[in-house]
Amino acid sequence: MRVLITGAAGMVGRKLIARLAKDGQLRGRKISALELHDIVAPEAPAMPGVDVSLHTGDLAAPGATASLLAARPDVIFHLAGIVSGEAEANFDLGYRVNLDGTRALFDAVRLAGFAPRLVFTSSIAVFGAPFPDVIPDDFHPTPLTSYGTQKQMSEALLADYTRRGFFDGIGIRLPTICVRPGKPNKAASGFFSGIIREPLAGQEAILPVPRSVLHTHASPRSAVNFLIHAAEIDGAVVGPRRNLTMPGVAVTVGEQIEALERVAGSNVAKLIREQPDDTIWAIVKGWPTRFEAKRSRELGFAAETSFDEIIRAHIEDELDNKLAG
Repeated sequence: MRVLITGAAGMVGRKLIARLAKDGQLRGRKISALELHDIVAPEAPAMPGVDVSLHTGDLAAPGATASLLAARPDVIFHLAGIVSGEAEANFDLGYRVNLDGTRALFDAVRLAGFAPRLVFTSSIAVFGAPFPDVIPDDFHPTPLTSYGTQKQMSEALLADYTRRGFFDGIGIRLPTICVRPGKPNKAASGFFSGIIREPLAGQEAILPVPRSVLHTHASPRSAVNFLIHAAEIDGAVVGPRRNLTMPGVAVTVGEQIEALERVAGSNVAKLIREQPDDTIWAIVKGWPTRFEAKRSRELGFAAETSFDEIIRAHIEDELDNKLAG
């Protein structure tokens, strides 16, 4: 089993690599080779007996994707991309990375003449307001950001390339992944993690939107589980509608903070400071809120059932079950 991961140096990519290193297998076969790509050098995992290759560069650059496919991977995880806030701030870069890079990879697979399973990380940003109270699986994508538009266009390519037999694609629309470890990134959604992560580390966090904002979340653990399941699921069972909205926990920002108090105490929650940011609010208020996700649940995708679970997963995985102070 040969596996290629783009975006391998990112948070989800690193956690996926750790999971593959732990499992040692995918789709019931031992992993023999792991190709890791990103714009910066990924970190090689300790996998004795596995051929691990590191690649850096721009997927949209001429010839970049063809070299990644020389070994004809059995499974491709396409995680590479720039985040929502950066894609909105830099129009040209967003389309180059999120659309042109994706098209280049997809077309390189087509031209190479083999049909791997290809798992693509899309986003709930493909949906735009106005929304019903619960967004059904057949709700029409009408993105209100450049990032969401880039993801929707990539979803359409994935469905068409799969229909033509160029690869066997599964697109997973991720909810906001929370709590993200490490330093804040340029995602407009970054504060959802920041208001949990920083207080748990004994640091002040800024809340730039109203506490009434409702959003759907899943933990990094769940994100990796989504990816593994998408790699292993029977494509015939999925059918022609290859882009799936993942399940998650829908809570308001206020409910996030209440969960933080329950798990870590009121003194931790007091480290959150409200400071409105009109730029972030302009992006966030056009995002979807709550999803039915019936198809993905029926196909075996699963996430947490409460935000308390998401916080505890972060404490266990990133803080060694210890709180600051």
